[in-house]
Amino acid sequence: MRANKKLWAAVTVCAAVVAGATGCSQGGDKATDPFAGLTADAIADKAVETTKASTALHMSGKGKTDGQEMSIDFAVDDKGNCKGSMQSPGGGKADIVGTGGASYMKADDAFWKSNDGGDESSDEEGAGIAALLNGRWMKMTDEGGAGDDGPAAFCDLKKIITDMDKDTPRKGLTRDADADVNGTPAVVLSKKDKDESTTFYVVKDSAKPYILRVVTTGGDEPGTIDLSDFDKPVTVSAPPADQVVDLEELMKGMS
Repeated sequence: MRANKKLWAAVTVCAAVVAGATGCSQGGDKATDPFAGLTADAIADKAVETTKASTALHMSGKGKTDGQEMSIDFAVDDKGNCKGSMQSPGGGKADIVGTGGASYMKADDAFWKSNDGGDESSDEEGAGIAALLNGRWMKMTDEGGAGDDGPAAFCDLKKIITDMDKDTPRKGLTRDADADVNGTPAVVLSKKDKDESTTFYVVKDSAKPYILRVVTTGGDEPGTIDLSDFDKPVTVSAPPADQVVDLEELMKGMS
């Protein structure tokens, strides 16, 4: 499963699901294996379908896009609430919160420059945005019809999980030796293509086989995503009005 490319394009990476507590044995004893008799592909099917029913999740990790590393620490639920932060290749950082159909971003100067292309003119644009915001939050809505590429994608759990479903391998998988992920016993499933390998870790629990971790090596977008806080509501408050600048008004100011 790759990181969500559309969210990466929007300055972060995203994709996948989350961990749950389990009392299963970590050992490989067939008698205690909740997936005994199932193929690796069948386990993957159960994990993905279970994940698609999630109502909230927390994701954190690092990955590369266009040869540059980015990181994310983000929580989102199915009510359009989200909050977290991201680190850009240039060392800049941005905080994001979303609620009530709007997303808000506050970032440092380095973030705006590094996400505006990196050339001289883009650096000037980034500096201009930073100056106009002056430490305030930028409000973004999807009223302009940007759809899948718009700001609403930040807080769209259904979209994130749908993309996860599309990018998660379900055929031709191999079950490797079980492992432990942050204290939780996990089944390890992997698949190798020509220049890329994907490994994902599933909670060793037949009732709640959520995906705990996804690791992609090789290829154009290597990275690792960890997931947790399954079904845990995300509590968010919009920034105070006097600390917010509307994106549309900001663009008018720049023009």
